[in-house]
Amino acid sequence: MAAAAVVQIPVGATFLKTFKKSFVDVPIDAEKGNAISTAEFLEAAESLTTMFDVLGSIAFSPVKTDMLGNVEKIRKRMLAAPLASQNIQDLVRNELKTKSHTATEGLLWLVRGLEFTCIALSKNINSTEELADSFRGSYSETLMRHHSFLVKPIFSAAMGACPYRKDFYAKLGDDEQKVQEELREYLAALDKIVYILKGFLESKEAKW
Repeated sequence: MAAAAVVQIPVGATFLKTFKKSFVDVPIDAEKGNAISTAEFLEAAESLTTMFDVLGSIAFSPVKTDMLGNVEKIRKRMLAAPLASQNIQDLVRNELKTKSHTATEGLLWLVRGLEFTCIALSKNINSTEELADSFRGSYSETLMRHHSFLVKPIFSAAMGACPYRKDFYAKLGDDEQKVQEELREYLAALDKIVYILKGFLESKEAKW
């Protein structure tokens, strides 16, 4: 599989501004139990996977493919029952009523992948450690316990292939201060969404 081409960043902008949708812009309806708008959430999750292209190694391809596959499972359900799937929580509730859990299980794994990425980048931006160390630390906290002995080496290879910290941030934009400010805002929004969805997925109404 050939490595995906990294998007060109307009002059004066950052890589995050090339995203089709940012988690910062995903609607959350506090009056409906923090309901997260499905279409925008899926677009933001798809956009995040382009970050793996910036990491620059073909070793991240399985990680990206897995996340996109889970996005597709959720989108398929959304398109099959649009009125019952306008927010993520209703999509899950209504799918489970049909005795199916394909999209719900996809959401579970997608949220795990998002949490893994969010924690890794948050660890890195708030420290001086190398990306490989941040991703390894995040993996041990999040995905490792869910993975078989066959999958763990795939992720280990990806994390070992991370670029140097300085090279990674340089790829996100010319203005390092702007890159860090936007990335912090983005990660805070992603962290909030992960927190909401993890809580929902651990509730009785999301069990199958």
